Amino acid sequence: MPTLSRTIPATREPRRPALLGLILMMLATLLPLHAQADDDALVPPKMIPLSVMLDWYPNPVHAPILVAKQLGLFAKRGLDVDIQSPADPSVPPKLVAAGRIDLALSYQPQLHLQVDQGLPVVRIGTLIATPLNALLVRADSGIDDLSQLAGKKIGYSVGGVEEVLLAAMLEHHGLTLDDVEMVNVNFSLTPALISQKVDAVTGAFRNFELAQMKQEGVEGKPFYIEEEGVPTYDELIFVANRDTLNQHRDAYRRFMDAIGEATAWIINHPDEGWQRFIAYDPSLDTPLNKAAWNATLPRFALRPAALDVKRYRDFEAFLLERGQIKSQSPISRLAVDLNAP
Repeated sequence: MPTLSRTIPATREPRRPALLGLILMMLATLLPLHAQADDDALVPPKMIPLSVMLDWYPNPVHAPILVAKQLGLFAKRGLDVDIQSPADPSVPPKLVAAGRIDLALSYQPQLHLQVDQGLPVVRIGTLIATPLNALLVRADSGIDDLSQLAGKKIGYSVGGVEEVLLAAMLEHHGLTLDDVEMVNVNFSLTPALISQKVDAVTGAFRNFELAQMKQEGVEGKPFYIEEEGVPTYDELIFVANRDTLNQHRDAYRRFMDAIGEATAWIINHPDEGWQRFIAYDPSLDTPLNKAAWNATLPRFALRPAALDVKRYRDFEAFLLERGQIKSQSPISRLAVDLNAP
């Protein structure tokens, strides 16, 4: 029988040159991607610019804003915040309405009037959560009750809302503006009271004027407007442009979050907070500012983004009742809670 031969195939050697080439090609493709990823990691995230205008020159009421800047709390949230001061405290809300500034500090009583006049501004946060406005007399004046102001001279700096607030306080004690003599002291409230050119001053800030009088060796006696017939309100608030609010809502949330963190830190570390505050501008380191610092700390809003709806509704009704606004605006036109669902 013929012998059948069986051919056993030889073992195949791997194609090393071809495999090596394939690996090198893959590495050549992946390495640039890896390098690009490393480069991206080194590039800082894009910062969101945000312009904020104070209501006046920097002072202790602005501490959470200045300290947040000093502590890097804005930068941590991707915000590049530019803090500006106005030459005229009435200007900041108008610049916000015109779209020239993102945020501005203003006052709740003024907000109601501005909205009624058609200005597209809206409150997004609170900095000082109690009125600072007070009526002051000398402690040695013998005036222990506002009913004793009948026939007295009362100094003031700005009319308008100030007169409305004073009228409400006097009415609370059975008097009217006709029962007193109003004297414009041209922003010299403390000197006018100390020198007894007037018997009382209205529109004084309780955290500053009382400290200033004490430095001059004269004790003052305050009458707090929220205890004298005026609805309580937020003194200093952050306002934004209502028409463009939704475009910037995320940035504004981050900003208010930073303000809240700075406020809590200042309350927990008041002495270190003072050092951070004066480090922003050494000219802030004055005895008057130090006294005002301690008087201002209890006034900061601990939840600056939170909205007290009743507070805005009541003050709107107060101004309407006294003919200061033409109609009552809905709360949504006056103020918002950025963290609301």
